[in-house]
Amino acid sequence: MPESLLIAEQICKSFGETPVLRDVSFRVAQGEVVCLLGPSGCGKTTLLYIIAGLEQADSGRVLVEGADISTMPVHRRGFGLMFQDWALFPHKNVYDNVAFGLRMAGLPQAQIEARVRAVLEMVGLSQFKGRDVNQLSGGEQQRVALARSLAPRPRLLMLDEPLGSLDRALRERLMNELRDILKQVGQTSLYVTHDQHEAFAIADRVIIMGGGRVLQEGTPIQVYRHPACAEVAQFLGMNNLLLGHVLDTVRGEVQVKTPLGKLGFKLEQQCQIGENVIVLIRPEAATVIPDVGQDCLNELAGTLVSTSFRGDHQLVVVQANQGVRLSFTMEATVSLPSPGQRICLHFESEALMCFPVKQR
Repeated sequence: MPESLLIAEQICKSFGETPVLRDVSFRVAQGEVVCLLGPSGCGKTTLLYIIAGLEQADSGRVLVEGADISTMPVHRRGFGLMFQDWALFPHKNVYDNVAFGLRMAGLPQAQIEARVRAVLEMVGLSQFKGRDVNQLSGGEQQRVALARSLAPRPRLLMLDEPLGSLDRALRERLMNELRDILKQVGQTSLYVTHDQHEAFAIADRVIIMGGGRVLQEGTPIQVYRHPACAEVAQFLGMNNLLLGHVLDTVRGEVQVKTPLGKLGFKLEQQCQIGENVIVLIRPEAATVIPDVGQDCLNELAGTLVSTSFRGDHQLVVVQANQGVRLSFTMEATVSLPSPGQRICLHFESEALMCFPVKQR
């Protein structure tokens, strides 16, 4: 892994009697795009502001290239900031918005013109340099804000929900464009969002926060396939969580008694026979089968409650025994019974896992 450009070390912050950040530590490597991902109120924006110098931590340090910058003024950190509302100057055209930071830095006019031309080309707006920013679409304004942030060549670019005000279709398109631009220029970036799809599309690595703490970090694939705890799983939209009781563990496999019957799967976290656990059945775990066998592992007979067509897939809700409701995603081509009728399912063992109860 490349050398760390940014290190956040045991950052703590409270507002009054309310703790917002609790011993938060992480690293961002040179050229890496890292997303702080979590629900509203988890502390991710406060953390961003502390790194930027807009807030002061109660304790902990912020290091850049090994130097402690915790008390360094904002303007000396050499960071770029991009917010959800983009904060473009409405009285300036595209060129002047992008050139603003370069002029403030006192660069010669020739260098300003060359740099503005380069970043506008990078974001696909070369022909818009004389355009009034009020005449631009939301996506075009977002690109101007990105160009303005990139123009001074910041050591670290920090983005706080930069796509949050865009509609879903435009946001989907700009996710890939934004990542391509950041990686093209090798821009080290710290990106804040509550949207997991956005984080997974943009980030090299994701840091999931909850309750002011880091709950898990890893690549998007690692985090999605192997959530560290039930809280992370729920935040990622995996809501099929059941209380279970460990019956047996042998050769890396575990059998758990649940309200649905016995489930068996590969053991990813240590647990003991007799221990209570939280079992996760992933949304993609289920396939439809003709009927269930006698005392078979990972099979369920229930009642189809509803289906919701989503284009390339459908959301399926099943009522199981003891009032348990489960939600699954299935391919749009899968044939299903009518709502209210019996449905039989098999769960792929690779799509099951469990967590200690204490981690919920």
